[in-house]
Amino acid sequence: RGRPPASDSAGTRRAIFDSARRLFAERGYAEVTNKEVASAAGITTGALYHYVESKLDLYVEVYSDLQDLIYGRYTEAIEASDTFLGKLEGILEAANAMNEEDYTLALLVGTVRTDIRRSPEIRKRLVHSVQRRDRFFAGIVDVGVATGEIAAEDRDSVAELILILLIGLTEGASDSVEHHRRVIDGIKSLLYGRLITPVEDCS
Repeated sequence: RGRPPASDSAGTRRAIFDSARRLFAERGYAEVTNKEVASAAGITTGALYHYVESKLDLYVEVYSDLQDLIYGRYTEAIEASDTFLGKLEGILEAANAMNEEDYTLALLVGTVRTDIRRSPEIRKRLVHSVQRRDRFFAGIVDVGVATGEIAAEDRDSVAELILILLIGLTEGASDSVEHHRRVIDGIKSLLYGRLITPVEDCS
């Protein structure tokens, strides 16, 4: 029967990816079936295989599609500043905007981390995604080293801090727009030294 006409293909593919992203985000890889994805996308299970060969291939493609969206938005956000703090603030605001638009974006990022820990097969297929993430944020930290905002010897520590902050956003604050906004504002206040006031050592 072949592939569907090109006029229908892009729209159907988008429906498949959007449906799969929501299902994978909310329930994880193991609990989702191709039949459920097909039903949510408004097609038959047989038609689904015109677009992907397996559930694992679909999962990998959906996450790759999500990464393209996220890092595209992040790249746009960091162009507005030449400093590390300015770029990081831009990333935080972009993350918040995406969460307001669709909470399943951040939810899937957190779900994928769990699935990677549980499945060696998923971990192997997504190793390039982890490398992409690390390269992107290493570039942001390098800006901070170049501007003098970050000491060269603290480069790795700051990169790990960024990762922890973003993991926290997707793990614990993505389910509520208001909560996510408060956390973003708290992180920004912490970065700019406004959140905590050191107490003089009286000893």
